[in-house]
Amino acid sequence: MPAEESVRVRPAAKARRPAVVRARSTGSPRSPRGGGARRLYERARRAWDRPLTAYYVILGAGLLITVLGLVMVYSASMIKALELGKPGTYFFRKQFLAAVIGAGLMAAAARMPVKLHRALSYPLLMGAVFLMVLVQVPGIGMSVNGNRNWLYLGGPFQLQPSEFGKLALVLWGADLLARKQDKRLLTQWKHMLVPLVPVAFMLLGLIMLGGDMGTAIILTAILFGLLWLAGAPTRLFAGVLAVAGLIGFLLIKTNPNRMSRLDCMGASEPGPGGSCWQAVHGIYALASGGWFGSGLGASVEKWGQLPEPHTDFIFAITGEELGLAGTLSVLALFAALGYAGIRVAGRTEDPFVRYAAGGVTTWITAQAVINIGAVLGLLPIAGVPLPLFSYGGSALLPTMFAVGLLIAFARDEPAAKAALAVRRPGVRWKTMRRRVKKRPSGER
Repeated sequence: MPAEESVRVRPAAKARRPAVVRARSTGSPRSPRGGGARRLYERARRAWDRPLTAYYVILGAGLLITVLGLVMVYSASMIKALELGKPGTYFFRKQFLAAVIGAGLMAAAARMPVKLHRALSYPLLMGAVFLMVLVQVPGIGMSVNGNRNWLYLGGPFQLQPSEFGKLALVLWGADLLARKQDKRLLTQWKHMLVPLVPVAFMLLGLIMLGGDMGTAIILTAILFGLLWLAGAPTRLFAGVLAVAGLIGFLLIKTNPNRMSRLDCMGASEPGPGGSCWQAVHGIYALASGGWFGSGLGASVEKWGQLPEPHTDFIFAITGEELGLAGTLSVLALFAALGYAGIRVAGRTEDPFVRYAAGGVTTWITAQAVINIGAVLGLLPIAGVPLPLFSYGGSALLPTMFAVGLLIAFARDEPAAKAALAVRRPGVRWKTMRRRVKKRPSGER
């Protein structure tokens, strides 16, 4: 009897265990520590791994930066326009016109096939070089703020060819490196450097003839980005960097204006003669903004205190009017755009797409870092605009075309192509009709 009772009790105990398991599964009294954060991370990772994520991030971030830039250009330039005897919307209207044209260029670039992008590289390079040479011709080129790098087009319109030189170097350099990679020539250092580095130095020389150190720095960053993507060895990369650094040091050392900009890094006082006036008042604008700013249009520094409030120092006005929340939003948009560009460059099998996407991403992120770093007092004032954000049609047009390139490359991924094809209305309708035909005849 004791043995039989023990045998009977054990199955009963086993029968009750599934009930306990069901109670735990239907309820959820306990979850592993960090489960919520882990689930959130997994959802974000799955969302980022979707085929069209980079496409939407590049499109959304680019458009949001441009629209927010239009709003801030209107707010920051109103007083400056009135000082010049112009209507308050003078700079905004010009920027809005450039944004409309840039949107057309971005849409065209996003729809162009890769072959057409490659075909445009040489004409664009030759056109940029020709216009940059014209800048140095007396009577044709004109100086703005001490830099001779503008062409007068008539009326209120001017053109800065060096901005188009950035786009030309990206496309031409990407096409050159892609063709050499197809022929397996990039393993030789002479093919990696020639003619990429000499042509880049020619563009840098034309830019430096006009005294535009800031644009020269961006062009140098693009060159280094292309060499890095091409797999340049460390000593070769370091050699080019050392030569460029030495040339830059000599150019800065021999120019008192550039030396004064170095002295203004981290300055808290305007200094003798107001040499650091712009750098200090940029910090004042950011500091007075607080967490959420003084309100759109309520900046004090734009009333003649801060020079160039709508171009080089528009980020300072953004911090004053929109506060830390506004500046962090701008930084997040640039970070998203840069990260999506890196993803496009890293996932493609086409060498031209990889080099071009990497070059565009290097260009936009490096220029944003240099501009924002100068406003924060962490870097010397280089005189470069904030991409897609600052006033200036010559800078906005090629940058929006470059964003269109990234969109085209993101759409060109095989998985993205398939996802976009499924989302077309015609394909959906055909798919639905096929599904209807496959239903049993008796089903209503």
